[in-house]
Amino acid sequence: MFGNLTSIELCAGGGGQALGVEKAGFQHLAVVELNKHAAQTLRDNRPEWNVVEEDLKTWSASDFKGVDLLAAGLPCPPFSKAGKQLGDQDERNLFPAAFRIIKECRPSAIMIENVRGLLDAVFLDFRSQFQKQLKRIGYESDWKLFNASDFGVPQLRPRVVFVAMKKDLFPHFEWPEPTVTKRTTVGKSLYPLMSSCGWKGAKEWAKNADEIAPTLVGGSFKHGGPDLGPTRAKRAWAELGVNAISLANEPPPPDYVGMPRLTVEMCAVLQGFPTSWKFSGKKTNAYRQVGNAFPPPVAEAVALKIKEAFASSAQLQLAI
Repeated sequence: MFGNLTSIELCAGGGGQALGVEKAGFQHLAVVELNKHAAQTLRDNRPEWNVVEEDLKTWSASDFKGVDLLAAGLPCPPFSKAGKQLGDQDERNLFPAAFRIIKECRPSAIMIENVRGLLDAVFLDFRSQFQKQLKRIGYESDWKLFNASDFGVPQLRPRVVFVAMKKDLFPHFEWPEPTVTKRTTVGKSLYPLMSSCGWKGAKEWAKNADEIAPTLVGGSFKHGGPDLGPTRAKRAWAELGVNAISLANEPPPPDYVGMPRLTVEMCAVLQGFPTSWKFSGKKTNAYRQVGNAFPPPVAEAVALKIKEAFASSAQLQLAI
């Protein structure tokens, strides 16, 4: 245990959390994702990953007993302020399935991300019950709210992260601190792509877009098209000189006049993905993967702290 660190990923989507966990030094034994477009994205970018295109409600993790880390990006709609916040009454709530899988494989550590709404008072009992369930099988845990812009992502993206570890490991875990003091902006991040087709107005646009982006809204995999969110969000994008009514297929041409639209690739940069990461499916399906992603730099920061806890525990055992 804790030599070559291993992980399994649940509800991997377009790969944001999986990419961050990989960068922190974990080897994925299985990456589970039901959506066919997202699963293809994972295969296209990481042919060596064991991508499992199955429903989490029926998938078994019994073949992965003793894995170091179980990471998950469980569906957000049950807890999102944009929805009805039905919590455990929502059929999309996969916390029960995740708990079953945890019991099957007994990972040393657990990392689950979700929307800020999960920390609302209405879900206090839900959170407490989940922690009590894990405590009964030997885990200590905590919740933490992070903003992606504190980790070099040019976007206001608050996300809740849940970390649980076996009782002997948890005292060694510390939450990560922000990795940047100066936030990256939309203009600086997107200028290379905005100017890639020779748009003459790219430099001036980037100068005026020198702020961090509003939160990208991906919608569910059943609803929501390739636009940047509701009316309020569109107004915020307009202040940055972005037409948020829809997405473009290509960057602006040389003589383009007006507010440019973002491409899927630009949105991915605003989520902290490397430009080499490509998304499968047509524009709507690709954008949903991007808009629902957990930014890789935030996932990496938390996973590194989990890795440090493993190392600290191992050093203590050697000293005894």
